[in-house]
Amino acid sequence: MAKKIDYEYLTLLATRTFGNALILVSLLIIGKTFGPALSQELQFGYKQLRGVKTVVASQVAHPAPTSTLQRPNAFASALQSLQQTQEVITPVDTQFSVVIPKISANSRVVKNVDAAQYDEYIAALKVGVAHARGTALPGDRGHMYLFAHSTDNFFNVGAYNAVFYLLYKLEKDDDIYIFYNGKKFAYRVTETRIINPDELQYLTRDASEPFLTLQTCWPPGTTLKRLLVFASPLRSLDEEGPTK
Repeated sequence: MAKKIDYEYLTLLATRTFGNALILVSLLIIGKTFGPALSQELQFGYKQLRGVKTVVASQVAHPAPTSTLQRPNAFASALQSLQQTQEVITPVDTQFSVVIPKISANSRVVKNVDAAQYDEYIAALKVGVAHARGTALPGDRGHMYLFAHSTDNFFNVGAYNAVFYLLYKLEKDDDIYIFYNGKKFAYRVTETRIINPDELQYLTRDASEPFLTLQTCWPPGTTLKRLLVFASPLRSLDEEGPTK
């Protein structure tokens, strides 16, 4: 009788231990998947509630180009933002980066990435936003295309798409800044659009004047649609001076 009780007890203990382990693993996966996105949503909502003004630094240093970029701790940034009445964004790399004040996006841009090569663009998105190979660069006349995918794996939304997760909050007349070779290029949003993945004409479109497209997957964590943000220069590129 005692052996039977011991066996039942051990079986119950093993079942509960296994169940608790599954719950813990599930919580870790959920945290990894939704943590960065949830943090950005909370920060954005809090800043809107408090009326925190986000500006781009008027004077920025000229750091040497780096081969890698560590992402800041999302939750540490959230705690720091609780005490701010004004957020000043300094570009992470004046050699090539994108700054979007409204959503506090600040990311290095990896140049000349093949948007058709999965391994290549995934490697780029681990350290920043990708510039599509064959499209214009800042200072050129033509169409520049920057993208950050969620990938085809829902659980990678936090790893690859966090920098553009709030892109859907951009509206007409919001500002976007591109830093390139020590110069700052200012753009203003003209339109946002949700398209199908096979509508490649937006990537290959020709433009005689400077024009910027930002792309991410929509909804986040899927490849069902693409969210595009179109922007035009605020002023002539010839008038842009070097970044101080």
